[in-house]
Amino acid sequence: MYREIATKLVAAIQNGEFKVKLPTEAQLMERYQVSRNTIRKAIDLVYQQGLLRRVQGSGYYITSIQLEHKTVVNLSARSMFTSNLHPRNLVSKVLTFDTIKGDTDLSRQLGIPVDEEMYRVVRLRYWHDQLYCLEKAYYPRSVVPYLSTEAVNSSIWDFIHDAYGIGIANSDDYLSLTNLSAEEALLMGLDHGATYLALDSSNYYKNNGLLDFSHTVFVYPDLALYFHTTNLANN
Repeated sequence: MYREIATKLVAAIQNGEFKVKLPTEAQLMERYQVSRNTIRKAIDLVYQQGLLRRVQGSGYYITSIQLEHKTVVNLSARSMFTSNLHPRNLVSKVLTFDTIKGDTDLSRQLGIPVDEEMYRVVRLRYWHDQLYCLEKAYYPRSVVPYLSTEAVNSSIWDFIHDAYGIGIANSDDYLSLTNLSAEEALLMGLDHGATYLALDSSNYYKNNGLLDFSHTVFVYPDLALYFHTTNLANN
């Protein structure tokens, strides 16, 4: 229940319903008709995503993570059912959507048996009519038995949550600078060997099973990365 409330709180923040600070716990209990304990656990999830600042004696304030002339990627925002990594309202152009069997290298990278079937999704993603990233993602069919074309063209994470009731429990993320391969350059219409920021992510659900692996190359201009760190010793 508290995860569902957390998802609603994130949506309310993103939609501008809460612009400066969250309502009080009592007000949120009334709004969502849940207990104080549920509200506190939901707020803590949202706080872990870096969307809130805790001010002792005053409550929770909405964190502004926007920078002038920058597009901010929130790398803290994957502790709930779905991934809020990218900006909202991205438009996808699907280049490849098929089922493959993992070879030795890919299976080792994913930590799954060789020849296990998986969905492969390769898509270009656009924001404000400008190329944002190239994304290659793999979903083991042992975890995601069916993935719809509609989901691949919109939000894969929303589909997985709605269809299977699972989502990200934890993630391993690796940021690096990458030189575009000939294939990547061709797909994006950019120069072979040009240097861009890449993110390799392995996402796991609650029993530590692999949910997906993705390789994303960001090409949108003026990107900024946001991390949220909590000093637990001071809480």
